[in-house]
Amino acid sequence: MKKTLAIISIIIFISFLIGLYLYPSMPDQMASHWDINGKVDNHLPKFWGLFLMPLVSVGMVLLFILIPKIDPLKENIEKFMKYYNRFIIVLISYLFYIYSLTILWNIGYEFSMKNMIIPAFGFFFLYIGVMLENAKRNWFIGIRTPWTLSNETVWNKTHKLGAKLFKISGIITFLGLLFNDLALTFFLAPITISTAYLIVYSYFEYKKQTKKQL
Repeated sequence: MKKTLAIISIIIFISFLIGLYLYPSMPDQMASHWDINGKVDNHLPKFWGLFLMPLVSVGMVLLFILIPKIDPLKENIEKFMKYYNRFIIVLISYLFYIYSLTILWNIGYEFSMKNMIIPAFGFFFLYIGVMLENAKRNWFIGIRTPWTLSNETVWNKTHKLGAKLFKISGIITFLGLLFNDLALTFFLAPITISTAYLIVYSYFEYKKQTKKQL
């Protein structure tokens, strides 16, 4: 965790430095959200435009530090702590990437925000797949349904399948860049279908395991 904290602290520190450096030159209202066509559809006051994402990152880090301490199954989190720590780095790096794109846009660079963000989502889904593959039963991280939390076998089987589906979703998300008009569909459809399927799968797997125990 010490190495992880060092890495994410540097990332967040750089975010705050960027915000402080650019604050005098930024417009009073900063572009903060883009629609599916890449048009700006929302703005924030420059304080929040520059510092909201770094503050969110700090909050996320504090939450992830707390989770292994309060989880009733914290000993299981220790078993995949390496992947847990890497997930924190991936998440904070993802937030920093989005923050950087927002800053670049607001200082005058124009690009397809959709095409810049979608690859980041693809990579994010791929790593979630890696983490699911190694996650042990706990109350905060993973595919947490009443049925996975109630049965170790159901947890393991659901996460083994979930790992494959999230990796496939990540690959499909990348492929969406080849079909610009359908890029969001390639991003949203596989992850939505996969999530819904895993919830249903965990229920039926739980029913199957329950019958075996009778």
